[in-house]
Amino acid sequence: MVVDVEPTQEEIDRVFAALADATRRDVLARVIDREQSVSSLARPYAMSLPAVQKHDAVLERAGLVGRTRVGREQHVHAVPERIRVAGALLDRLELRWRLRVDAMDRLLAEEAVPNGPVQQEKE
Repeated sequence: MVVDVEPTQEEIDRVFAALADATRRDVLARVIDREQSVSSLARPYAMSLPAVQKHDAVLERAGLVGRTRVGREQHVHAVPERIRVAGALLDRLELRWRLRVDAMDRLLAEEAVPNGPVQQEKE
């Protein structure tokens, strides 16, 4: 049985802090495509293996990726459930924004409607 548990503010902060970095977003996109070893993840970057491992650790603390040992290698894979949590939060924020825009549209439409014909005073 799957139980939907609302993430804490701290968990949400970790997810969005992890996603705030372009390298981490790229690493996440690559492991969404397929599970990879940490060393293969590091290859395309102009940084050391320990630097990539630090990025991976930030993603792991946020729950966006997990690791499995395959022989002597650590393989990194995406955690779709946590990615969905981030998406759901953004969806809720977008809904709030759309409701606000809709309310502003209604107010503007009400102001645009004339109050009826103007009565001229008789002299």
